Amino acid sequence: MLIAVPRERGPRERRVSLVPETVARITKMNHRVLVEEGAGMASGFSDQQYRDAGAEVARSEQGWMKSVDLVVTVQNTDFSPTSPFAFLREEAYIIGMLGPLSSPPEMYEVLLRNKLTAFSMDVMPRISRAQSMDVLSSMSTIAGYRAAIIGAEQLPRLFPLLMTAAGTITPAHVLVLGAGVAGLQAIATTHRLGAIVRAFDTRPVVREQVESLGASFLTLEIQTQQTTEGYAQALAEDIHQQEINLLSKPVSEADVVITTALIPGKPAPLLVTKEMVSSMRAGSVIVDLAAETGGNCELSQPGQRIVTDNGVTIDAPLNIASQLAPHASQLYSRNVLNFLNHLFAMGLGEEGKDLDVNDEIVSRTMILRGGKVLHEVLAQRMEQVRS
Repeated sequence: MLIAVPRERGPRERRVSLVPETVARITKMNHRVLVEEGAGMASGFSDQQYRDAGAEVARSEQGWMKSVDLVVTVQNTDFSPTSPFAFLREEAYIIGMLGPLSSPPEMYEVLLRNKLTAFSMDVMPRISRAQSMDVLSSMSTIAGYRAAIIGAEQLPRLFPLLMTAAGTITPAHVLVLGAGVAGLQAIATTHRLGAIVRAFDTRPVVREQVESLGASFLTLEIQTQQTTEGYAQALAEDIHQQEINLLSKPVSEADVVITTALIPGKPAPLLVTKEMVSSMRAGSVIVDLAAETGGNCELSQPGQRIVTDNGVTIDAPLNIASQLAPHASQLYSRNVLNFLNHLFAMGLGEEGKDLDVNDEIVSRTMILRGGKVLHEVLAQRMEQVRS
């Protein structure tokens, strides 16, 4: 197969879908890789590194992808009639984080007109045999680490306990709300930096993981079960209000609050109200990792860092994994390679063979096929736009 790696064109996007290390492994399987010039520069990978890995480097000209069989992207959002994707041949494949639960439905029209088959990595089923393909976990790991570093950088005091000749410096107190992959990485990182860490999650099943990383689990009389994908279930409105009331005191006592709560396909739940922010000490920091879907903090301004009237810094970064593009690209690229190996084993690209749509990994990630929408939620959203 001829596989294309385009330069990402989305705002704040510095990652690349395949790194030279992964390209070398793909070319050894007798596939050709065509990389758009400059595709890896923002992640620290030069065109020459791709050539050394066996790839061909293509100039950024209109129609440069017209003969490729498969395109691997991170989250290119430019699917306009003049984008490179508009020149793909009919029935080509595209793999990326295409966001069927959140991206504007209109962006898929070009892909549908060209009868492309599209796989979205961000709806990968969370089953054991798909763990090596789970891009959300990979990117959440980076996001949780980065959030901890942002909190330490913005807090105008030290994280660890220091006992010096001039006296004792008490450690900072960190509160992590949400103990998914991002939250657990934030816990681990802030604990390594020497802070006293507490964490809260409505799922009691994560308590053991939290405590194994050196944090104490904040016990509130609010519990919910996990979904089949491992996320916390949404709370009823009255229970959610009770949750907010119970979090008020822990938030006011924290030096750094890191929020990570997300509900796929829905706005992020409100966890930190403006009243809570006003109760925090001057110099305290909130890092809101849910800014992409509105934010867990009522005062968050997605993509911005603000300081409130009472001196609290609120950082609501967008596409935070892209801030550490070299390693983010490396992990994403390995996820994609594992997914490609799964598809190749099923006969992708072999004449006369068709993918098994009964395979759970294929059926859950294949959102478009031959001009038809297969993802139920995306189909509903597109129908609403068209009507």
